[in-house]
Amino acid sequence: MERGQGSRLFDVDGNEYIDWMMAFGALPLGHAHPEIVEAVTETATTGAHFATATAVELDVAEMLKRMVPNAERIRFANTGTEAVMAAIRLARGVTGRPKILKFEGHYHGWYDDVMVSSNVMPVSALGLRNDPVKIADSSGLNRNALEDTIVVPWNDLPALQNAIENHPGQIAAIITEGIMANMGVIPPAEGYLQGLQEFARKSGIIFILDETVTGFRIAPGGCQEYYKLSPDLVTFGKALGCGLPVAALVGRAEVMDALQWGGVLHYGTHNGSRIGMHAARANLRVLTRDNNASFRHTWLIAERLCAGLRDLFQKKGRAAIVQNVGPMFQVMFTDRSAIGDYREFCQYVDRTAFQKFVLSLFPFGVYASPSAALHSIVTLAHTDEDVDLTLGAAAKSLDTSER
Repeated sequence: MERGQGSRLFDVDGNEYIDWMMAFGALPLGHAHPEIVEAVTETATTGAHFATATAVELDVAEMLKRMVPNAERIRFANTGTEAVMAAIRLARGVTGRPKILKFEGHYHGWYDDVMVSSNVMPVSALGLRNDPVKIADSSGLNRNALEDTIVVPWNDLPALQNAIENHPGQIAAIITEGIMANMGVIPPAEGYLQGLQEFARKSGIIFILDETVTGFRIAPGGCQEYYKLSPDLVTFGKALGCGLPVAALVGRAEVMDALQWGGVLHYGTHNGSRIGMHAARANLRVLTRDNNASFRHTWLIAERLCAGLRDLFQKKGRAAIVQNVGPMFQVMFTDRSAIGDYREFCQYVDRTAFQKFVLSLFPFGVYASPSAALHSIVTLAHTDEDVDLTLGAAAKSLDTSER
């Protein structure tokens, strides 16, 4: 690809595509939004970075505090991975406990301690639900990194309760996505996140909500607003900087204050980078303008697109579903009526069929990730015309595959 503008990408040969991937969700306003371009170019002329406190850093922090329910304290980082690393270290420091609990199929960045059971695997390799096999995601991990990581199936409160009871007084943090976004789009079962939060509170465990993917997309305050949660810590990344590397760790003062003066260490030369902060401020201003109109727009466009795709698959007699929460959506080729967790995704979703379908859209000017485990994103830049063109392309693709 060579350039982007609004909802469109242009490749080196001059071909134009409607972009539904949007840099893995890092562009909530679309490509090259004029207010982001202006903020970045004007700031660059007066110094890229000072590594000191800046007024714009305070502006962004105040905006986050107004938007995010639990943001009593705020620290900036560069990526979601960095924010998660800081959150886990902070949880261990505050509780004095060694272990963390994560869920099958959730991805929290490339930090060694959480690089486990995040990729699609044969069901036979996963072990039993009550005793999952921990599967490292990469070579080169610290040999002891996963000893203190407990892996549990998601959307399963009895399994979570069992894991907590089996490790009394040892678990520092439970980390979860609000919506499973590394296996397409899998929403939480009704009451699941609230039950998770209650188990954590009763056991003195820090509840970390990873909103790297869902932040500034589902609602102004993210999943914690949408699902009415009160996590101890929340991590943000991707959409915060609107294409620039900006991330944040926010949370309750009682927990976050352990970061003061390096009690729990969180340093970084580029934390709160000046250009990144100006981009984030411009981004948040646009997202919250006119009483958060951008969120209403993305939800409406997404519902129209998802309804159109569901109708199309039904008319064409294709075994496929579309799962979405607001502007996050994914097509899943499956005979099931819904996919509820990692194990169901691994067992029932035809990833080859999905890849073939997405690649067949490229010649018709529609771009999305060919990975069934990822998902697509509706942004402020997307329009009804984009929906119509995408549905037309999908119909042509399915007609071609039937021949």
